Amino acid sequence: MNLKNASVLVVDDDTDVLTAVKMLLKTEVKDITTEKNPENIRSLFAEKKFDLMLLDMNFNSSINTGNEGIFWLKKVKEMNKDMAVIMITAYGDIDLAVRSLKEGATDFIVKPWHNERLVSTITEILKKKAGGVPAAKATNDSVIGSQLLGSSEVMQEIFYKIEKIGPTDANVLILGENGTGKELVAQAIHQKSVRAKNTFVKVDVGALTDSLFESELFGHKKGAFTDAREDRMGRFEAANGGTLFLDEIGNISLQQQAKLLTVLQNRKIIRLGSNELVPVDIRLVCATNLPLSELANESRFRKDLVYRINTVEITLPPLRRRKEDIIMLANHYAKIYADKYIKPVPVFDAACREKLLQYHFPGNVRELQYCIERAVIMMEGEQLKAADIIFSPLETVRTSDDEEGDLKLSNLEKNTILKVIEKHNGNISRAAKELGITRTALYRRLSKYEI
Repeated sequence: MNLKNASVLVVDDDTDVLTAVKMLLKTEVKDITTEKNPENIRSLFAEKKFDLMLLDMNFNSSINTGNEGIFWLKKVKEMNKDMAVIMITAYGDIDLAVRSLKEGATDFIVKPWHNERLVSTITEILKKKAGGVPAAKATNDSVIGSQLLGSSEVMQEIFYKIEKIGPTDANVLILGENGTGKELVAQAIHQKSVRAKNTFVKVDVGALTDSLFESELFGHKKGAFTDAREDRMGRFEAANGGTLFLDEIGNISLQQQAKLLTVLQNRKIIRLGSNELVPVDIRLVCATNLPLSELANESRFRKDLVYRINTVEITLPPLRRRKEDIIMLANHYAKIYADKYIKPVPVFDAACREKLLQYHFPGNVRELQYCIERAVIMMEGEQLKAADIIFSPLETVRTSDDEEGDLKLSNLEKNTILKVIEKHNGNISRAAKELGITRTALYRRLSKYEI
């Protein structure tokens, strides 16, 4: 369908959002209808035929009245199962928005959106709905699909998050164990951003001593210290206009955190040995292998800095939690190293595949990569057998007691959530308050435990 012939309905209780969308689309579509009250959706459907709908994720009314995005999405799908619905969400509700896709949403957009991207998204959806071919997306040199791989549901959700938050300028915190691919996610976010043509600068801040921290990040003037033989630009300036990736952010000292927070708040740096304020324009992406609970410990990490770096959070799962991706990744690395070492691309026999699937991979994807590289180097013939797969002795073996402990903790958390929700008669806001977590965090746990 041509965008000019489309009739669009926008339902959001924020007048500013309705005005912004109407101003954007009034010259792009045939007809646009705006509505603040979702209770009126049914009567609007009875009066007029709509080709596409934009629906808010969060309405201001109480949760137990049902006036929430997913509730109304389900109602819309009951009224018209073929209706194309784009959910409107804020940064903090991205996990919930991803869940909405499972409930039948076609797509979602993150506030504040880029106008061109919203129009493009609507155009592609209408083309697809009409049986046309969606506009092609740029895939040249994309990390996703070439290095960051996964067909599992959890990885698909992460790819979708990257697609949605990439074009924004939101600060992103990437969580995950060592070897899960946090740097690749950071690169993918940069590639999807409006800064993609500018620099991506990585700094392993966890490896910097206090004496090097300021010089490395903020730069220095000649003579600022003994070895400062010339002026040197810091990483913040080097990343100006692009993306700055601070890896192992959880390992920096409280003193370093204070200095970093000041720069992030002011968006200006001062080189060592200088008094001149230099403005910097960067998109910040951080990563750590620490769980968020440890970052929330104020004796270890400043809470105001956590809020500053964690506008959006992406948690990468360990490989043992996405076993359906193991063989695909093994084949991927087998081809890479067969080409590198000029050998035939190996085939994994059944016993070899089973051995890979049964292993817990404490070193995650990185350990799998090195394991396959070694197997390809040492292989005889064109087939890899179970004996060819030798796991790293450097990694700590996870015991069954650890797994059992995780299971007990998960069951305890699930049962606690169920009791508190039941106590408050399904009122999510009150339940979240009693549990001491945000409503969004509670929604994540509801999705995790399929409650």
